Parts: sequence; structure tokens; C-alpha cells
Amino acid sequence: MAGEQAHVTLLDVAKQAEVSLATASRVLNGTSQVRADLRERVLAAAAALAYTPNAHAQALAGASSQAIGVICHDVSDPYFAAIARGVMRTAAEHGQLVMLASTFRDAAREIDYVAMLRAQRARAILLIGSGFEDRNWENAMAAELDPYLRSGGRVAVISRHRSLKVDAVLPENREGAAELARSLLALGHRDFAVLSGPHALTTVSDRLAGFRDGLAEAGVSVADDHVIEAAFTRDGGHAAATELMRRGLRPTCVFAVTDVMAIGALTAFRDAGISVPDQLSLAGFDDIPIVGDLTPPLTTVALPLNEMGERVMNLALREPRGRRSRVERVPGRVVMRSSTAAPR
Repeated sequence: MAGEQAHVTLLDVAKQAEVSLATASRVLNGTSQVRADLRERVLAAAAALAYTPNAHAQALAGASSQAIGVICHDVSDPYFAAIARGVMRTAAEHGQLVMLASTFRDAAREIDYVAMLRAQRARAILLIGSGFEDRNWENAMAAELDPYLRSGGRVAVISRHRSLKVDAVLPENREGAAELARSLLALGHRDFAVLSGPHALTTVSDRLAGFRDGLAEAGVSVADDHVIEAAFTRDGGHAAATELMRRGLRPTCVFAVTDVMAIGALTAFRDAGISVPDQLSLAGFDDIPIVGDLTPPLTTVALPLNEMGERVMNLALREPRGRRSRVERVPGRVVMRSSTAAPR
């Protein structure tokens, strides 16, 4: 109708104040302390836009909902999709609604999503995927989660988050990578390269360290210029393999620290006319569903991804036992397939 004011949303306020949606939510819901200058900007923007909080939304936020917030790095990655399937199946069995968000490995975005889930009074928050080797991130995340936990919220994580004192499902990344190294040594390999994701991710640092541990038992090492860092994605694996070849390096075996990187690497090697495993062996980690269908099928370390999702969801739903965090360790299992063979 003419003259009727358009509905003003919290997002409109955040844009006017030039702050994140999470910051605007914190100020207007009073869920945590916000820097004075940011608080003033948000309140000024709310006043200028005549923002009125939705009463129904506030009523929902006033008590714990049946919603579970799941924050992962990238739900399009088959690793996270398989875990999310386990989470959602278990949540459905308990009548819980799952809200899923992807951070694309942006540490600040992960913290903002946690703040928004706090503001919505989600029953539980699940962090699915590697933590960050970053003290600032650790402090900021703890500042969001500690008051949420004190108010009765539940938090559970998959993978290592060093400073967070919460329930966790921990895949044994270091041990699995060490066992893979032993298996590749048993084939006769002594010359290795590693296609690595960003070392700031705990999963990457653990798998790389474990692989080096396993090689060191046989007196074998990986030179620093044979460890190539790229994005923790299929395209990152392709770029890392391309860089390996650009440097003129010709190891007999390449370890990609995640299967999706190995898939990208396999394509890069094929396009360059390098036959796997005739000229070069290739191994990954995770055993996402597709890798058994590749040509050749991929040697990897298998993790029970669906089960990990079920276990982290059950931890979040279970009553806590005092203040001690519960940790469930998940071993990996080396699966040898035809992408690896004895060096020729």
C-alpha cells in the first residue's frame, strides 16, 4: 500500500551500522558484551530505521528451541556431507530440526554463526570439522561458547579443537596417517611428496605429522620442498599436483591429506600423461564414497563418516556428566587399492 513503511529486518540494521549480522544480534538481544562504539552504531541504525524486533521471533528466542545448529566447513565436500547425513538421521529420530551452515573455512564466519545460534537459543551447537591453530580464534570462540554452555546449551565437535573444553568425536588422524605411511613403505616406497591443506587447520597438521612419524620409523623423511600447501579442496589438490610437476619433482608416491585433494591430483597427473600407479602411486585420507569408483580406485585411510555424525549428535543430546568433557576416539583403517603399487 502507498505510504506503508517496508518491513525493516535485523540484516537492514546490520548493513546500516556496517557491522556483522551477529554483532547486530548481540546488541539488540543483549546476549553478550559488544564494544561500545559498535553498540552505539547498531542502536543508532535501529533508531534511524525504526527497527522493531519481531515479537514472535523474540518469543521463540526466549526459550531453548528444538533446533540443532550444525556448522561445517563446506557441506558440498563429500566428507562433510557424509557426516551431516549421520547427524540428520539421528536428529530426526529425536524430533530435532537441524540448521546447517557452511563457513568455507573462514574462522571469523564460524564465530559469527555461533553467535547467531546463541541468539536463537539453539538447543545444541555442533562444530563439524577441523579447528584452527590460531590463538585469537580460540579466544573468540571460547568467549561465545562459555556463556552459552553456562546457560544450558550443549556443544559437541568433530576433530581437534585444542582449547575448547567440550564433548568431542576425535578421528585418529595422526595415527591413521602413520599407519598409511607404514603400508606405503611396505610396498617399497622411499621417495614421497605430500599435497597438504593449510597448516592452520588441526586436521592438516595432525595428518602431516602422523605421516612423517610413520616414515621416520624407517629412517625416511619428506623434504620441505616436497610438501606443497594448497586449498583443502579438489581444486587445491589439482593446483598442488600441478605445482609438484612444475618444480620437476618426481617422487614414487604422493600422499594427499584428504581424498578430495587426491581426486584433483589424479586429474592433474592424468592430464600431464603421468600414469597412476605405473609411474607414480597416489593415496588419500577419509574414504569418501566416490573414491572406490575412481580409475584407479584410491588407496586411503577409511573413517566411518556416517557413524561419526551419529556419535557427535548423540553426545549433544545426552545429559552432561559434571564438567568433564567426553571424548570418543575414532580410529582410521588403511584401505589399500590399486592407486598404489610397488615403485618401478
